[in-house]
Amino acid sequence: MNWLIDLFTTTDSVAHITLLYAFVIAVGVLLGKIKFGGISLGVTFVLFAGIVAGHIGFTAPTNILNFIQDFGLILFVFCIGLQVGPGFFESFKKGGITLNMLSVTIVLLNVLVMFACYFIFFDTENVNNLPMMVGTLYGAVTNTPGLGAANEALASLFGNNVPQIASGYACAYPLGVLGIIGATIAIRYLTKTKLADEEKMLEEEEAENPHAKPHQMHLKVNNSYLAGRTLREISEFLNRDLVCSRLQHNGTTLIPNSKTVFELGDEVLIVCAEADAEAIKAFIGPEIDTPWSEEDQNQPLVSRRIIITRPSMNGKTLGKMHFSSVYGVTVTRVSRQGMDVFASRNYHFQVGDKILVVGPMDNVNRVADIMGNSVKRLDSPNIATIFIGILVGILFGSIPLAIPGMPVPLKLGLAGGPLIIAILIGRFGYKFKLVTYTTTSANMMLREIGLVLFLASVGIKAGAGFWETVIQGDGLKYVYTGFMITVIPILLVGVIARVRFKLNYFTIMGMIAGTYTDPPALAYANSSCSREAPAVGYSTVYPLAMFLRIFTAQMIVLFCCG
Repeated sequence: MNWLIDLFTTTDSVAHITLLYAFVIAVGVLLGKIKFGGISLGVTFVLFAGIVAGHIGFTAPTNILNFIQDFGLILFVFCIGLQVGPGFFESFKKGGITLNMLSVTIVLLNVLVMFACYFIFFDTENVNNLPMMVGTLYGAVTNTPGLGAANEALASLFGNNVPQIASGYACAYPLGVLGIIGATIAIRYLTKTKLADEEKMLEEEEAENPHAKPHQMHLKVNNSYLAGRTLREISEFLNRDLVCSRLQHNGTTLIPNSKTVFELGDEVLIVCAEADAEAIKAFIGPEIDTPWSEEDQNQPLVSRRIIITRPSMNGKTLGKMHFSSVYGVTVTRVSRQGMDVFASRNYHFQVGDKILVVGPMDNVNRVADIMGNSVKRLDSPNIATIFIGILVGILFGSIPLAIPGMPVPLKLGLAGGPLIIAILIGRFGYKFKLVTYTTTSANMMLREIGLVLFLASVGIKAGAGFWETVIQGDGLKYVYTGFMITVIPILLVGVIARVRFKLNYFTIMGMIAGTYTDPPALAYANSSCSREAPAVGYSTVYPLAMFLRIFTAQMIVLFCCG
């Protein structure tokens, strides 16, 4: 039985290290699925499994733990950057500014409450207390990438004597998850909000949105300006999206294209947004009641989702594709990485985007051929782009910036560097012929692998001193100060968002979940609402909130913990 004993005791063997990580990750993921009051801790339970393993002496060499921890963090953060990059800059446009400003306020209040708790409840002479409060902060806001960024920044200051801030994180995390949902519910009672009324308001807003409704008209051309002009010229002059699916000239019906010439007396079948109907009608001519024959309408309008898989489409804008005037279809929705994005004329396509196309069947099929629409092309992930980005991100994160008064040069590090480069590649990669698309499942798989490797490593290292630090030390303080860090900013900003800005309660729920990057809170919000308002609020603030969580972690450590 010596082989079995050696397997568990020879800590520097590959077999032992692999067994250690497999055990911690498997146990943590399985236990994380257990729900308490309908809420589970998810993959974060790997951290607790690692702490237990480290506490009983089931460990590995420190240099191996450090490498796996940092590699997992890089992989996790980079994949997050790729996901949020395409929508990062768009989130600041009209409609998202208010939500993002409220989100930034919550992030700053989290930091301020953390410092207030530090000065009120802890001994400021102890150099380990502030780093431990940073760990508590990121447990309270349920943000693991921030924990990784703080850990990495602390390593540049403390060398081999890095405080095990994962202990504070572990103490604050469970109540952080519960506190986010509980504080969100409290906002409803503080502002006397009724869920039924909020649902009704969302329904009325959607019904009043004329840009989301297609409108079909049978018009007669009586504007002499249009005589002899092509469909493309007319569409460009109007500067509105419209589909001319049929044209009847001298008793002959045809399917027009961009070069089809209009003449006085022609009858046209137009499909456009309800908001544009009156303007188009005034420009082309009056609406007539003569119905099209069944033969004329043998191609009814269809709605179809098309996946962009042709690399030549990468970076092209929606407006320059002239879908309406050239192909006779309208693009009404765009979805990227599972998030719906507004289909503006300046929207840049990327491989993997899904577009919702409305128009005659033949025209829609023609657009599908142009865009690719071949799912098989997306089966192979673009590994080269991922590792090129990681390479550039590490180089960028390693650039030292000397700032007077700081004990060490400022570096974005292994978390901040890859995150920023991933965001930039996700948004502008097409300009460098980089195809950044990975399927949502592939992105999630890489993220989860990186996350569990990071959490397992941090937990194993923290396990050795967990009893002395938490049970015999300030563990209870980390719990209640973490709860205060979680709840106070939500209550303040949530009430302001409801009372001052009159935001829909479900949108506020999504905004809070996105600011805390907390999927359980989003799941609760979605279960409370039958519409997409929580998801829209979540996706609007998530990119900036994730960036700020990681960036502020490093700033706090480098400026305050030295």
